[in-house]
Amino acid sequence: MEKVLALIEEKKQKFAESGLFEFMRDQSIDPRQRLAFAPCIAPFTMGFGELNEYLFREEPTNDPLQAIVNNHTYEDDHHWWWFLEDLETLAIDKSMKFSESLKFVWSEETKASRWVIHQIFRYAFGASPTTKLVILEVIEATGDVFLSMSALIAEELRTITKKEFVYFGYSHLAVETGHTTGTAGVEQLIKDIQLTEETRQEAFKIVEDLFEVFTQFTDELLVHAKTHSFDQPFAEPREILQPLKVA
Repeated sequence: MEKVLALIEEKKQKFAESGLFEFMRDQSIDPRQRLAFAPCIAPFTMGFGELNEYLFREEPTNDPLQAIVNNHTYEDDHHWWWFLEDLETLAIDKSMKFSESLKFVWSEETKASRWVIHQIFRYAFGASPTTKLVILEVIEATGDVFLSMSALIAEELRTITKKEFVYFGYSHLAVETGHTTGTAGVEQLIKDIQLTEETRQEAFKIVEDLFEVFTQFTDELLVHAKTHSFDQPFAEPREILQPLKVA
């Protein structure tokens, strides 16, 4: 497994160079605008909670690797609640017709967000605990990059608004970087998993494919953030020519 983890780390470093994260680092732009894409991650955030509860988790189990996966799912299956709280704090929790909200969630603007969930389901359905761990390691890697950026923005917003942000903030980042499934010595245990050459090649493909769809996801978020003002997230897209300064 060590070679698979090395590939994940390599891909993670490349992922961190995505245009979205350059945009999120730009402090000349209003921090609210740097999170203007927040509504677009709804399909992924809400869907990931369900994947943890119904797909990754298998109970009861006597398999030690599946037990690690199960522990992981209990940490990640409820983070969507934090996301909903932050939408309200960001004043993005707009009143709109139910049909209009459905149109947005299944619009072209959230296509990549939905596609990530579909691809995770594709690889995780009926998969071995080892394969599930590979998938979760990819998700953890991409999440660490994203939350490391969003936490900085959330801290700027906390200073301005005097309000806490849970999903986008440091508390979420701390949980993601600290829980590692709650099993003593789990990191070394995962590294020591022995893979056949065939299984290793399959894992490499999963890593490559998932990082590709996560990159497409961040590209979609960047487009939304550049074409929608944070105070009108559901308006028709338009190019925002000048960076929005902090009020």
